[in-house]
Amino acid sequence: MSKRALVVWGGWNGHEPREVGALMAEGLKQKGFEVEVSDTLDAFLDVEKLKKLDLVVPCWTMGQLKGEQEKALCDAVAAGTGIAGLHGGMCDAFRNNTEYQFMTGGQWVSHPGGGEVRYQVRIVDRNHFITKGMSDFEVVSEQYYLHVDPVNRVLATTEFPVAEGRHSPNGKVDMPVVWTKWYGQGRVAYCSLGHNAKVAAQAEVRQLWLRGCLWAAKAESLA
Repeated sequence: MSKRALVVWGGWNGHEPREVGALMAEGLKQKGFEVEVSDTLDAFLDVEKLKKLDLVVPCWTMGQLKGEQEKALCDAVAAGTGIAGLHGGMCDAFRNNTEYQFMTGGQWVSHPGGGEVRYQVRIVDRNHFITKGMSDFEVVSEQYYLHVDPVNRVLATTEFPVAEGRHSPNGKVDMPVVWTKWYGQGRVAYCSLGHNAKVAAQAEVRQLWLRGCLWAAKAESLA
């Protein structure tokens, strides 16, 4: 039986949610998934339908979940549906929905230097399915500074500061870029890269989010 995924896109257009959502949907289809794509948060209302999915991919920057939408999504993931995503589409989403943030393991708070800085992504766990065989690489994009859950299994990091700013007097810090965690019985995978479709399509970035989706869906055999 094919794995089933739901991609929900929308919110702030600066992250090209339609294009990034389409890119992620196509990547999953190439791995044999049946993929439904929706542009409404009401796609999260039917908890029994969500529980029958293998994966949910949120691609919705900012916005707000209604109480019943948040509860249904979180209940489904807690019951075993995987959730995976990238950049602001997953972890700068629904800033007022704290249970959603608890589930995802992090929330964006800043990107010092703005939208175009060159920085290194360092693979720190080469034994995980998502990062196995990968080397460090560079990205020119936003460098996400996030508040993160200390239970996350961190697979890749980036070093701040690259751009000088109010954070600089605190000294150097390694910020998680890729992580996994559990929420109840559900697998959670996140990659902070992917500001737009061009960055999301970069070979290393694509590998990280696609493998993250496969891991969250318990579909490692489809790699």
